[in-house]
Amino acid sequence: MAQVSLDGVTKRFGDTTAVDDLTLHITDGELLVLLGSSGCGKTTALRMVAGLEEVTSGTVSIGARVVNDVDPKDRDVAMVFQSYALYPHLTVARNIEFPLRQRGVDKEERAAKVKRAAETLGLGTLLDRKPGQLSGGQRQRVALARAIVREPLVFLMDEPLSNLDAALRVQTRADIVELQSRLSTTTLYVTHDQVEAMTMGHRIAVMSEGKLQQVAAPEALYNAPANTFVARFLGSPGMNLMEGMLVESGALAGADEGGRGSLSVAFPGASVPLPAVVGEAVRGAGPEVVLGLRPEALHLSEDGAIGASVVIVELLGAETHVICHAETGVTIVVRQSASAAKPKIGEAVRIAVDPDPAAYHLFDAASGARLGGAP
Repeated sequence: MAQVSLDGVTKRFGDTTAVDDLTLHITDGELLVLLGSSGCGKTTALRMVAGLEEVTSGTVSIGARVVNDVDPKDRDVAMVFQSYALYPHLTVARNIEFPLRQRGVDKEERAAKVKRAAETLGLGTLLDRKPGQLSGGQRQRVALARAIVREPLVFLMDEPLSNLDAALRVQTRADIVELQSRLSTTTLYVTHDQVEAMTMGHRIAVMSEGKLQQVAAPEALYNAPANTFVARFLGSPGMNLMEGMLVESGALAGADEGGRGSLSVAFPGASVPLPAVVGEAVRGAGPEVVLGLRPEALHLSEDGAIGASVVIVELLGAETHVICHAETGVTIVVRQSASAAKPKIGEAVRIAVDPDPAAYHLFDAASGARLGGAP
C-alpha cells in the first residue's frame, strides 16, 4: 500500500489550464473518487499520477517518493481503462499474465498468479477464451485481473464502467468495491457518474474547470456541500437553488431577548422563513444569498411558502418527481413517494419546506460559497 499525494499540481496545454493548483492526498488503502463533468481535469490528474502526462508545476508523490521524473513503468501503478485495452489475439490467461511476462516473472509463478487473479474475479472457466468471445462485463473483469495480478502500490481507474449497460454497471461496481476492500490497495477512481462516486468512494473529490471544489466523505458532500456547484452537481435531481434576500422580520413576536427578529429569505412573490438555528448561523451575511433545498426536503401543502404551477410529473416507480415553475421565477423539483397524491400538469400548488434545520442550505450569492456552517 502507499499514499498518493498531489501538491499544488498544475497542468497546462499551451494557454489552456487543464488542472489548476490541485492539492489532494489519498491515504493508504483508500478508494478516492475524482468526480466531475467532461473536461473538468479529472482524467488529466489521474494521468499525471500514472506518468502519462507531464506535470507543469507542483509535485506528485507515491509513498515517500516524488515521481515527477519517474517513468510510468517504474511507478508501480496499474491502470484500468474505459476501453478495456485487451489484446484481441491473446487468450484471457495471456492477457492477464502480460504484465508479468513484461517483468520477466517465471512461468510457474505467472501461472499461479493468473489462477489466483482469475478466481478472485470469477474468470476461472474463461481463461482459454479470447476477448471477442466475452461479454462487456467479462472483458472489464479481465482488465481488472490484469491490473491486480501485478500487485501494484496503486490502482488507477479511468471511467472503467462507462461502456457497460446499467445492470452490468451495478454488478461491476459492487465487484470493484468488494475487490478493493479485500486487497486494500490505494485506488484513484475517475468518473462523471455521481451514483458510482456516492456508492463506491471512501471519499469523493469534486472538480470543476480544473479546480478542486470539495473533498469529503459521500454523506458529508451531500449534506454539507461547500458551494453551489457541489450542491447542484450532487443529487439526482440536484439541489434546488433560489437567489433571494436575507431579511429580518424585526422586533416582532418571534424576536429574541435582544430584540432581533427571525430571518427569512425573500423572493419575488414568496418568503421562506428560516429555522432559528439556521438564521443565527448566517446572521450578518448577505443580504443577497442563495437558498438551497433538496427535492426530498420539499412537499406539496396548502400552507406552503412557495407558490408554483406544475410543469410535469415524472413517475419513477418508488418515487415521483413533481417539476414546478415557482413564483420565484425558477424551476423547483419536489420528490415525493409514489403513494402521494399526484397533481395535474398546470395545476397551481404550494410548496412547503420540512422543518428540519438540515433541510436548509445557505450560500453567498456572489461567490457561491456555503455560509456560516449552516446545518
